[in-house]
Amino acid sequence: MNLRALQYLVKLAELKHFSKAADACFVSQPTLSTQIMKLEEELGVQLVERIPRKVRLTAVGKEIVERARHVLRDVEQIRKAARRSRDPETGSLRLGIFPTLAPYLLPHVVPGIRKRFPELRLELAEEKTDDILTMLDDGGLDAALLALPIDDDGLEMEILFEEPFVLALPQDHALNDQRSIALKDLDGSELLLLADGHCLRDHALEVCTLAGAHERVDFHATSMETLRQMVAADVGITLMPVLAVKPPMAMTGNVSLRPFESPAPSRTIALVWRRSSPLGELMKELAPLLKQLPPGLLEA
Repeated sequence: MNLRALQYLVKLAELKHFSKAADACFVSQPTLSTQIMKLEEELGVQLVERIPRKVRLTAVGKEIVERARHVLRDVEQIRKAARRSRDPETGSLRLGIFPTLAPYLLPHVVPGIRKRFPELRLELAEEKTDDILTMLDDGGLDAALLALPIDDDGLEMEILFEEPFVLALPQDHALNDQRSIALKDLDGSELLLLADGHCLRDHALEVCTLAGAHERVDFHATSMETLRQMVAADVGITLMPVLAVKPPMAMTGNVSLRPFESPAPSRTIALVWRRSSPLGELMKELAPLLKQLPPGLLEA
């Protein structure tokens, strides 16, 4: 079976258009069409319904595309294994990281990674957790920084650190008089939360459940900075991970930050990668660099 034909089929499934798929694969449309037809002849099934100006996969075509993605991923892993065996600290590393961590952690750890691995090209993808997990499974990413728990037996993980949450509130809020916050202090409170798909939202909802609080249903932010500005505008209160309120992040006017009493709510950050990945040893060397944060950075 021709691997190139499988690549063409996967790209056709993504773009749903023969001409666009051919352009993406840097071949002519007749070449791509011929390879797809030869694959259909070899398998003895129709993979694609050819409709004017549109492409639709057959049921068996969809199944074969999913299997082809895994085959192509495994082939790429074979190539990577060969490259890494020659020089494991060169080449590229595609690392996924979610939006409520990326801008607050990366400035602290990327310089150390570059110093330790000067030949390693770090390719960063900032996506929501579910999208990162899909990209890991498809081979689009080599590893990721995620908040636990992650329910996937196919992933290896190394816990990096525990990041506590703090309460962000307007300066005239009643709780601003307290030096620290107990969960019971939030009983009956409304919290501003991120929209669906953000893992920080899930963590905040867990805190709401424990504290007897609830989310403000008429507002869902799309970013951490929107949450911060809404607190500053006296719209409400929210939870923020401590890295998001430490330098180099600038302080925001009319926003007070209060730590939680022990045991404080927190999230566990881990480096994760596929168990089958040839980069396992490199990940074990990378993990200590991701743990090397400035003193006091994780203190609420």
